Order: sequence, then structure tokens, then C-alpha cells
Amino acid sequence: MQAAERERAMAAAMATASSLGLAADDAIVLHDSNKLALRLLPCDVLARVAPAAEGTMASFEIEVARRLGECGSPVAALEPRAEPRVHERDGFVITLWTYYEPVGSGDVPAAEVADALARLHAGMRAADIPARRFTERIEEAQVLVADRDRSPALGDDDREVLAGALRDLRRTITERGAPEQFLHGEPHPGNVLSTKDGLLFIDFETCCRGPVEFDLAHQPEEVGEHYPDVDRELLRQCRILVLAMITAWRWDRADQFPDGRRLGTEWLGQLRAELDHTGPSTASG
Repeated sequence: MQAAERERAMAAAMATASSLGLAADDAIVLHDSNKLALRLLPCDVLARVAPAAEGTMASFEIEVARRLGECGSPVAALEPRAEPRVHERDGFVITLWTYYEPVGSGDVPAAEVADALARLHAGMRAADIPARRFTERIEEAQVLVADRDRSPALGDDDREVLAGALRDLRRTITERGAPEQFLHGEPHPGNVLSTKDGLLFIDFETCCRGPVEFDLAHQPEEVGEHYPDVDRELLRQCRILVLAMITAWRWDRADQFPDGRRLGTEWLGQLRAELDHTGPSTASG
């Protein structure tokens, strides 16, 4: 968020917590991009703050977290001292969550991450919450790449590479006909907390339906090696697809991801290398 907007968002989060009887005299920024994650003190609550237009997604995230928690899935819990709902204040939507003190200083073993993700997927199959298909998220990236007003800094050659990769991979993956289920959507390492209660997943606004390989593609390759019954070729295709999607987001003129443009350029180079390696067909099985 821009500095002025960030200050307003922090004030809105603290005022919301205080109105619920949760002492909030200070806020520490934990993550700042298109949304804001804050640690409110001294009540020690995690507040997620987004523009009011994202209220529907915030409501969906709360419902997913609540249902998965009931299934015993490894997910971060909502703040138990407040009603589990979306709060609106000063043009923002605020949701309140349990704050978990990070534990450990090194990388989590890949087998442990794979086990946690498999348990999350089992809970998601049990919850079976209606959600959009993963292809809709691909389409959003395609629309962005095709819209020069939304991605003005993207060069013509790079735009063609991204558009072709998204189109071809979408077709190839869907034609493979793999089983689909309710997924996290973006279970990358930044959305996995290492806590005293074990690994816990956060951020469920991007949940969708698709093959489990789509989720696995957001994790390092070593995690996929420990996940049971993986379609290796499909996982390879999904990895390239996810790379194309996250690259596209970085060229959105409205993107506020830290250092996003540098990453967009770097990832374009990686995508070209992957496509050169797989050949002209991009993702043929």
C-alpha cells in the first residue's frame, strides 16, 4: 500500500480491534503489498486489511478457514476472542486471526511440508467447498497480458511469450483430464507458517478447484518428490504454468508486490528458459 493508505489501514485495524475489547495501541507491519498484514499489540492479534472492494473475497476466506478448522486441517485459526466475520471501517475490510510466534530458523524439511499439504488437501476434500476452477485464474492472467492499458510496461515480445505460454499450458493441462478437487490455490512457502503447533497454512482467498499438482507447483521441487501419487509430467506442466501466471501479475500497473518489476523481469527470463527447454509445443505431454 502507499504510505498514506497504509497509515489509514493501520488505524482502521487498531480501531476495529479496540471496538471489540481487544487492546490495540500499536501495529507492526508483517507484510505489505496489495493487502496489509499487521500484528496488533498488546492484544497480540493478526489483522489482515484490504480495500473494501475485496470484502467478498475476505468473507470467502473466513468461511474456508472456519470449515477447514472444523475438519482438523493444518490451517491458521481465526481470532477466538472476536466474532468470525469481516469488519468494515474507513474504506477497508479487516479480518482478525490468531497470531503465531514463528519457530525454527532453518528450512523446513520437504517431507514435512509435503505431509502438511497432503493433510490440507484431505481436509479440503472433506469440506468440498464450492469454488471457481483454476482455469478462471489462468484466464485472469490472460486478460491482464492482453490488456496493454493494464500492463503498459510489458514489451511486445514478452507479451507474446506470456500469452502463448498461458494459452498452451491451459489447454494441455485441462486436456490431460486429471482428477480435480478443492485447492488452496497459492500454497507457496510464504503462505505456510512454522509454529509450535506445526506447519499451518494461511491466505485462502485464492482457493479454487483443480488437480493437486497445481498446488504442488507453488512449492519447491523437493516437496513434490515426497507427495504421494503425483503425476510428474502434469506437475512439470503446472510449474511452468504457475511461473507464467506469477510473472503476469508482476506486470500489472496496479501491482504493489515488493520489488515486483525486478521479479517480473527475472521470471520472464526463467520462463523463456523453461519454454526453450521444453520445445516449441511449450507443454506437450
